[in-house]
Amino acid sequence: MESNRQKKIASVLQRDLVDVLQGAATQGGMQGVIISVTQVKVTVDLSIAKVYLSIFPNEKGSELLEGIQNNASQIKHEVAQRTKHQLRRMPELEFFIDDSLAYIDEIERSLKGLDNPIENPNLLDKRKKK
Repeated sequence: MESNRQKKIASVLQRDLVDVLQGAATQGGMQGVIISVTQVKVTVDLSIAKVYLSIFPNEKGSELLEGIQNNASQIKHEVAQRTKHQLRRMPELEFFIDDSLAYIDEIERSLKGLDNPIENPNLLDKRKKK
């Protein structure tokens, strides 16, 4: 169960992270790339913030995530400057791809019958014999 303090810090971080990350992508010559922060979860001791990102287009996801992880300290510094009047201590930032949208899309495709395993058996994972 998240405390109100955790939720408040998470929402402050989420708002500023969107600006910082989208700004960095635009300045880095990545027009047309949309980075959204879908969720921020702060640990109970407020030392770590897990940041979940949704990146469009999907193909750029892992490449961008790697770049973001490599620049985590700069991103942390930038966000700390923006939140210095709201947060005493800036948590460490850990970045992850939020694949829930892709998962929902897969479910919708299956429900609409677009991915029919009877017509296309390759959709099913091969069962391993014991």
